[in-house]
Order: sequence, then C-alpha cells, then structure tokens
Amino acid sequence: MERKTKAVLLVLCGIVIAFPLFSMTYYTMVRTSTPEFCGSCHEIRPAVMAWKTSTHVNNAQGFVADCMDCHLPAPHDTVDFFFTKTMHGMKDVFAHFTGGDETYDRKVMRERIWSTMKNDQCMKCHRNILHIPGKRGAMLAHRKVLYAAGGQEYRCTDCHRDLVHNDRQFFDYKQFSAPYRASGLPHLGI
Repeated sequence: MERKTKAVLLVLCGIVIAFPLFSMTYYTMVRTSTPEFCGSCHEIRPAVMAWKTSTHVNNAQGFVADCMDCHLPAPHDTVDFFFTKTMHGMKDVFAHFTGGDETYDRKVMRERIWSTMKNDQCMKCHRNILHIPGKRGAMLAHRKVLYAAGGQEYRCTDCHRDLVHNDRQFFDYKQFSAPYRASGLPHLGI
C-alpha cells in the first residue's frame, strides 16, 4: 500500500506542478506572440508601424501575416518554435538594456533578416506560387526558386525584399487583377 500511495502522490504532485507551469508557459507564449506586444518595445515599433501599411496586413484576401508568421518557425514544430521565440526574446531584452537604439539600426536588421530568412518561412503562407493565372513570368520565376538547378539557390527575398518593412506614407493595398477575378479560381496564399 505504501508504494501505491507514493506513486499516486508523485503523480498528483506532478499534475499540480506541471499543469500550472504548462499553462503559464502557453499563456505567456500566446500573449507575447502579437504585433501589439512586439510594438510595445520602442526599438521595434517602427518595424511594426511599417508592417501595418504593407500588403501583409492590407490585402484583398483579408489575411494578416503577423510577426510570428515570418520571423519564427511554424508553431506545430513546438520545440523549435519555443526555442527560437525564447532566443529572440532574450536577444531583444538584452539589446534593449545594453544597446538600445544603436543596436536596432533598421537597415542592418533588414539586411540580416533578408540574408537569413529561409524560403520555408514564406512558403508557410504562399503555397500556390506556381499557379498565378495571367502571370506567366511570375510563375516561371517562382519555378526557378522552387526547383533551382545546378546547386544554385534562389531566395524569395531576392525579389521580394521591399514588401513589408518599408516606411510608407500610404497603405499598400493589393487587389486582384480583372483577369484573375474573372478566372473564378480561389486565391489562397499567393
């Protein structure tokens, strides 16, 4: 009886400790995964403001790609997501308290992100890039990226550098072209 009691007590103790710990971790991740939270840091606020005027927010589909969609691995890859998010957060807090604005030179930061951003980050949302009616050139360019030959590597950011974090005086609103609307095809992730 003593062994069973110890086992039950250990399980109960694990539940009492593990459940609140998991809940707090999950709650923290959810609350800190919003553009509003990212923009609460004055060093990052200009990037969030520029994002708000981009087609990643203002588009005919009504889809919004937020900070986490582009700058972190997919959430279903839980360990990589939590690890990367934690490392980014620690880096940002450290830079805030040690370097401030000098650490966040926006031009340097953009170049660093563009050089390290993997095509998979873009492909999480932009899955149908080979099926763009009326835009043969775009389809051929995307095929060259997806099926690069001879050891070459092409990145989405080679062509699409200035889509998101650029200061604009107006909202960059993407609408469908008339031939596309007439095609009746669904426009998911282009």
